[in-house]
Amino acid sequence: MRTMLLPLVGLVLNTPLIAQGTREDYARAERFLPWNADSLVLNERVAPRWIGETDRFWYARDLPDGTEFVLVNPAAGTLGPAFDHARLAQTLSDVLGRAVEPNDLPFDAFTFSDAADSITFSLQGDRWSCALVDYTCGKAQPDPPDGTSPDGKWTAFVRDYDLYLRSTESGREIRLTDDGTRDWPWATRIPSPTLMVRQGTEEPEAGVAVAWSPDSRRLSTIRISSRGAGTLSMVQHAPPDQVRPKHYTYFYPLPEDSILPTAEYFIFEIGTWEPVRIPLEPVPLQYYGGPRGVQWDERGEQLRLVVTDRGYTRREVFVVDAATGAPRRVIEEIGEPYVDIFAGTQLRFLADGAEVLWGSERDGWRHLYLYDGVGQVKRQVTSGEWVVRGIEHVNEQRRLVWFTAIGREPGRDPYLRHVYRVGLDGGTPRLLTPEDADHAVSFSPTGTWFVDTYSRPHIEPVSVLRRASDGSVAMELERADISRLLATGWRRPEPFRAKARDGTTDVYGLVWWPSGLDTTKTYPVVEQIYTGPHGFFVPKTFSAYRSTAQTIAELGFVVVQVDGLGTAGRGREFHLYSWKNLGDGGIDDHIAAMRQLAAEHPFIDLTRVGIFGHSAGGYDATHAILTHPDFYDVAVSSAGNHDNRMDKAVWNVQWMGWPVGEHYREQSNVTLADRLQGKLFLAHGDVDQNVPVSATLQLVNALIAANKDFDLLILPNRAHGFGRDPYFIRRRWDFFVRHLLGVEPPAGYSVTGSVDN
Repeated sequence: MRTMLLPLVGLVLNTPLIAQGTREDYARAERFLPWNADSLVLNERVAPRWIGETDRFWYARDLPDGTEFVLVNPAAGTLGPAFDHARLAQTLSDVLGRAVEPNDLPFDAFTFSDAADSITFSLQGDRWSCALVDYTCGKAQPDPPDGTSPDGKWTAFVRDYDLYLRSTESGREIRLTDDGTRDWPWATRIPSPTLMVRQGTEEPEAGVAVAWSPDSRRLSTIRISSRGAGTLSMVQHAPPDQVRPKHYTYFYPLPEDSILPTAEYFIFEIGTWEPVRIPLEPVPLQYYGGPRGVQWDERGEQLRLVVTDRGYTRREVFVVDAATGAPRRVIEEIGEPYVDIFAGTQLRFLADGAEVLWGSERDGWRHLYLYDGVGQVKRQVTSGEWVVRGIEHVNEQRRLVWFTAIGREPGRDPYLRHVYRVGLDGGTPRLLTPEDADHAVSFSPTGTWFVDTYSRPHIEPVSVLRRASDGSVAMELERADISRLLATGWRRPEPFRAKARDGTTDVYGLVWWPSGLDTTKTYPVVEQIYTGPHGFFVPKTFSAYRSTAQTIAELGFVVVQVDGLGTAGRGREFHLYSWKNLGDGGIDDHIAAMRQLAAEHPFIDLTRVGIFGHSAGGYDATHAILTHPDFYDVAVSSAGNHDNRMDKAVWNVQWMGWPVGEHYREQSNVTLADRLQGKLFLAHGDVDQNVPVSATLQLVNALIAANKDFDLLILPNRAHGFGRDPYFIRRRWDFFVRHLLGVEPPAGYSVTGSVDN
């Protein structure tokens, strides 16, 4: 990759030069909204559905006029229709009393029988089954209820906070507990307020929290105590079914709370019925739901648990004797200053628990380590200045592990995923996906094959079937068709590399151009920002064409995104820049990169710069305009967590530390509100379950106290995911057009589409 962008070449000669911020621009921008842009690219990715434990799979192939389901048999080297679409369409037409087209069947997913001679799918709220011999169809048995044992004989459920079992054969009920209360229930996760709003109650139905052993002899469950834990209140100001607002109280742990909800683990054995408590310290819960990282061994003799302390300084893996409940610690990971739980848990038990494969950053880079069954490290399996992203498959007999990693291939974007194979007993990893691209993969249950879709933001996807033995391509499955996209005049976004604020460290970004780019004009810059240290966020795949950034570029802007210091994926030293330092956000790195872009492309006007972000990006956008008013002129901030003391503990404590210190207050946007000089547009949903609306309203209060002008939009009945709300999208476009382009937006423009919440 070159240090900076090459001069633009290959302009679409037939693309007319356009004005900026016009109604025509809005219409073109709307075409690039995700729900519209999806139709512009066919077969962007093959998502294989493996059939049982075999190597066969099916996938949905996009056609110009619909969808075809394709069946692949890797061993035979065959690819063809999964069934006779025309015959099935005719049967369903007869059954439903309406015309069904072969390329528009009324389902998008199905399950093959073990013999692949029938399929089942959901249709109009029921399960249906169709025989592929004579194409007869009928309603099938519904899926078993949540909490049903693998053998189908028992269903676990909660009634009045206690745990019960019901025999599916006789209907007999067995009460397993008798002391459950609202703030100390059995087998019940902490409910999200979104679920409360959806069901209209503070005690919504949320399913039973149990995990059955594979042999159905035992089940594990949790008991969560929320006694004394802090709550928040949510007001649904304009409920659709009544005039009076609705009020919900819910548990929401904050970083400074002295009491958190806690969970304890229990095991029940069929026939004995008595609860066996696993004698571990209650696990602190810092968000909704319940503890994660629970799995049974194949024999149902051991329960395996991953436990993290409140301050993220220790993670432990326990193996629990299912008969006695006695725990044995097999891994203890201690991190200074933290153990990163957001990097995922690379954990695989081998040889029935005699060995354990575990991912750790202990040498400064996330790598795989092999433990024995009693907690001693046998060896470091991978090493080097690169990052393991995930374990894809392990062949215990051959002592091999397949994994995805980033940053290992010299001269390439260090965030691109590749697949490797290495021996558990040592050796040099072998690259199996050589293309200079990001590789999204899915391994077959046997590990013999994997499907690989590879692309870059400016290079269309190719999906292939590879042999896991050496990565060789056995079959090309699909090559994305982007002809419709190109017909719009769309210009490929460009990845780039620049120097960070220190003039030495490489940072990587992406720039989106307007379709009708005219280099004789000047273009304001709008930065898309999200700097949460839990990941890196500049798109690395072709999906960038349907990014929000492209829609804004179409209005007459150059849009830029950069992953600066403090984001993940580049090793621990790079990552730790954000420790207790979320306010930095890598913003100085972003500014340095944009200045280098402008030096390369004189039509980029850095005297007019905007910025926008959602959630943590909403915090970032506001923080940028408050702390760098000499560079940023306009900011749109949606659902921002403007004060990390007022945001969920599960995320903030990981990066800002615990206990809460003065740095929390110093980096709060509320504290800095009096610094506002530019144009700021704040937006929030009134039933946001992830970042409470009070986070924005506390900032509003501070801005008013500082006598600052700003724009505010509260969206009724919108939860956290309103970034695709059509009205908000149009208002964001208007704000940038009005304040960066200096023209009035087209009056009354209406964006059509759906709302994600």
